[in-house]
Amino acid sequence: MPRIVITMGDPAGIGPEVIVKALSDENLRRSARFIIVGNAEVFARALELTKSPLQLTCVSRFDDPALQPNAVNILDTVEVNLRKLPFGKPSTEGGKTAAKAIEIATKMVLNSEADALVTAPISKQALQMAGIPYTGHTEFLAALCNVSETRLMLVCDELKVVHATGHMSLRDAIVAITPERIVRTVELSLPVMRWLGFEKPKIAIASLNPHAGEGGMFGDEDERIVRLAVERLQASGHEVYGPIPADSVFWRARNSEFDLVVALYHDQGHIPVKVLAFDKGVNVTVGLPIIRTSPDHGVAFDIAWQNKAKATSMKAAIDLAVQMACRQIER
Repeated sequence: MPRIVITMGDPAGIGPEVIVKALSDENLRRSARFIIVGNAEVFARALELTKSPLQLTCVSRFDDPALQPNAVNILDTVEVNLRKLPFGKPSTEGGKTAAKAIEIATKMVLNSEADALVTAPISKQALQMAGIPYTGHTEFLAALCNVSETRLMLVCDELKVVHATGHMSLRDAIVAITPERIVRTVELSLPVMRWLGFEKPKIAIASLNPHAGEGGMFGDEDERIVRLAVERLQASGHEVYGPIPADSVFWRARNSEFDLVVALYHDQGHIPVKVLAFDKGVNVTVGLPIIRTSPDHGVAFDIAWQNKAKATSMKAAIDLAVQMACRQIER
């Protein structure tokens, strides 16, 4: 059975609650072995909050005899000063402890002590308050894994979308889009697509401009940049198509014409996935040497520790990590 390590996220947010709720699913618990890197007292509170019948068990590793299939198994290595933790708000304590959990869990996967990593939401503001020199999960994970390039992929039942650019203004994204960046985005995505079960995926590149520029009437970037990238990828033996107008490419992918769509900027890729699967989408980090998934939502401080959070996306993230880890093990 695959070994899945889960980080607690920011303890002041909904992470502990949605983890406990997701693991309350018996079928999910039977699919893998799970260890949460976090704080036992925090998860004792989460179990009480959610009225979960699961017991809390402290373990040291995946082959620990204490590890139980019907328990919330905690690697209790993150100290949390609950007197300094304002539940439902970003804080130095929340950022510091969330970062500690990420560091420990990532090293477990890098050291082959676990097969995949699932991360609960963290607060970028809390990271900043704690003096953590990264703007978010992805940058932190890239540093821990010693890689310089990563991409965001969103996965749901209907679509798989990887983003050539991320959190930047649309003006900056247009400047950042080059043939080399598009080619590299596809190359980085291929190992993840294999983990997802696609040995030779059919990949579509979305156009930047309306109607792919309409022969230059609405901009020349699609002919000058996107088409050149597509030609390079095709010459390397990849089944890549484009530029395909963004107003139709996601519909075509949803109807199984393509296995993956490359979106050229943040909202181009996020909007279709969030419309189709707002509470079921999964974030997969492309470019890491490890499997990492996370729910496609934030810490939700406004509803934290009120037993209001839905665990649909966390459950999907854990389930996808299990599937990917199984395929990696089989390979």
